[in-house]
Formats: sequence, C-alpha cells, structure tokens
Amino acid sequence: MASILKRSVLLLVFVVLLCGCNKKTAKKNDEVELTGTSGRKAELLNKIEKKYESPGSHYKLGKLYYEDGLWNKAEWEFNVALGFDPFNHPAQAAIVKTLVAAKQEERSKLMAEIYMNQAATSAKSSLLLGQAFQKELLDDYALACYKQALGLAPTSASLHRQIGYYYLSKGDRVRAEESLRRSFQLNPYQAEVAGELGRLGVIVQIPRKTTKNTKNLDKLLDEEK
Repeated sequence: MASILKRSVLLLVFVVLLCGCNKKTAKKNDEVELTGTSGRKAELLNKIEKKYESPGSHYKLGKLYYEDGLWNKAEWEFNVALGFDPFNHPAQAAIVKTLVAAKQEERSKLMAEIYMNQAATSAKSSLLLGQAFQKELLDDYALACYKQALGLAPTSASLHRQIGYYYLSKGDRVRAEESLRRSFQLNPYQAEVAGELGRLGVIVQIPRKTTKNTKNLDKLLDEEK
C-alpha cells in the first residue's frame, strides 16, 4: 500500500512539473510570435488606428501581408498608401510585384505602364520609380524607367552612373563600362566611378582642381613683409 501511495505521489509531482514546463514553453512561443510577423502587424495596425493617413505604415503593413502570401490585403494596403501619397514609388512597385505574385500578369503590366506614364514628365520621378522597381527585382521595368529618365536628361552624369551600376549588378560588364564611361566624361570628378572603371580595366584619371583664388597667397606675402 505504501509503495502504491509513493508511486502516486511521484506521478502527481511529475504531472505538475510537466504542466509547468508546457506553460513556460507556450509562453516562450507566444513571445516569439509577438516579436515576429504578428507582432509587427499588431504594432502597425496600432499606428494606423492612431494615424490612418500614414502612407508609410500602410506600405509596411502591405509588405508584411505580401510576405504571408495575402495578395489582396497587400494590394489594398499599398493602394491606401498611394491614396495618401500618389507618387509613393515603393508602393507603386510593390503593387506591380504583388500582382505578378498573384498571377495577374495583365493587371501587373497595366499598372506598371500607368505608373511609368505618370513618371514620364520628370527625370527624377522616372529614376526613383526605376530604383523602386529594381529593389523589387522587377528588372525590365527598372531599366525601362532608367532609359525614360535618360531620355529626359541625356547629359545627366548621375543617370548614366545609375544605369552603369544597374548593368554591373546584372553582370553585364560591356554595357556597364559604356554607361560609366559616359558618366565620367560628363563629370570627371567622380572617384567612385573612376574606381569602378578601373576594376573594369579602364584607365582613367581624375583631373586635379585648380583655383585662381589668390587671397591666401596675398595674405602669406603680406605677413612676410
């Protein structure tokens, strides 16, 4: 009888300890969940509740929905962001990418064309949209935007440099060299471009700046008198 009672007590202690461990594990899992995607969503939803007209919060929430494969919710949040900031290029590129992921190819092409047409009046807008497309790995649209920007500002050293870096990122050394050469011709005071050209096997030299300002020299000579 004593032996049976002892075993019962030990079993009860084991069950209590096991329940305690399970509670701790569940608590840890809840903490991980709260600090993961769900936690970030909750934080953003709280921000949106306080300030609904924040395009940045809607954009970030849309990105989280995209990560979860919730295409409709992601597109909705990106569109809300655009409602408050019509030229939010990251949100525009994100919508196109979301539609591609949702297998809505025709709509994705249509929206890309609409956004590119909106940016067509400004080299800066075309460049920013191109960078947003490139960040979303939509390379064809990114390059089209860069070329659109270049058509508006053909003598921009910065644009030629951006296109050169784009080609470098794709491993196209020939086109990269061509664009970087043109950028350097337009502005030879670009150490970074000179370095990239050097790595491509092109020997360039940054010209030394000269000044005709003689104030310091005059001051030095006056002090010697």
